[in-house]
Amino acid sequence: MNKKLHSLILVALVVACSRQPKLEAIQGYALGTTYGIQYQAIEEEKEIIQQGIDSIFNLVNHSMSTYLPDSDISKVNRGDSLLQVDEHFKAVFDKANLLWYKTQGYFDPTVGAWVNAYGFGPDKALKQINPAQQDSLMKITGWARIQMTPDRRIIKDNPNIYIDFNAIAKGYTVDLIERYLSQKGSQNHLVEIGGEVVGKGMSPKSGEGWKIGIDNPKQGEERSLQSIISLNNEALATSGNYRKFRVDKNSGEKYVHSINPLNGRPVRSKVLSVSVKAPDCMTADAYATALMVMSFERGKTLVESIPELSAYWILAKGIEVEEVISSRW
Repeated sequence: MNKKLHSLILVALVVACSRQPKLEAIQGYALGTTYGIQYQAIEEEKEIIQQGIDSIFNLVNHSMSTYLPDSDISKVNRGDSLLQVDEHFKAVFDKANLLWYKTQGYFDPTVGAWVNAYGFGPDKALKQINPAQQDSLMKITGWARIQMTPDRRIIKDNPNIYIDFNAIAKGYTVDLIERYLSQKGSQNHLVEIGGEVVGKGMSPKSGEGWKIGIDNPKQGEERSLQSIISLNNEALATSGNYRKFRVDKNSGEKYVHSINPLNGRPVRSKVLSVSVKAPDCMTADAYATALMVMSFERGKTLVESIPELSAYWILAKGIEVEEVISSRW
């Protein structure tokens, strides 16, 4: 081979290799779950990016962790009406207001008292709650019983009302980290916290949208996927009761129980999981939670009425499952 041509080929190969995008990955445990972040390498050192992400987790925990006694939400839950909550609490509170209204009350961060009272869990049976207990619980349930003053103080009709932003805070944190990476110059990244995901740009490896797997609700000990979707500048959140379904002794059919925050009653539902795509993860997270409480028919009508949403349901159908998608999925 001509030496000059051989040298040109080598140069071309070196240039091609140097142009291969480098993908950085950060993994860890935060907000009571695992997280994973991938992004195309930028000028900022990976250690600096990690520090920035850690600081975001610390801010969210200090604001909304019910496990930290000194967090804003813990103080509010103890009845502190003088505390001026931080900007993160306000952002989530405002979104909860909007979603509570749009879902006609099916999204409600005050429903936790009912969930605990019924003793829900993978290995726990439903507890019977007598009428007196129901009346007591209803007095501390209902997002309409809470308001925020202009100076960001939380006023509750009943001091025992308990707020839990678990169904929306992870999505909010995903959005915060996504914005942080974008501000640092990243154009292609994937942020996932406990199954709530946002994909920005393209995967540097494939040059296509980020591929995300949705769990198979019939899986055993080993994880398997029901579906794989692609994300490009959008968010995805999935809510499911894969391991909390019950089997009807007579029919053998599977169903799940979710608490209706409007009346505190358990809803028998065939919705095993629902995945929602939206422009931001906080929105997707909240709607996915609400759609698990609604009947499938009501939920599909809601999704079809909101242009920014699309959804994918996995329904129990006898001993099998059925997949249903909205028109924009």
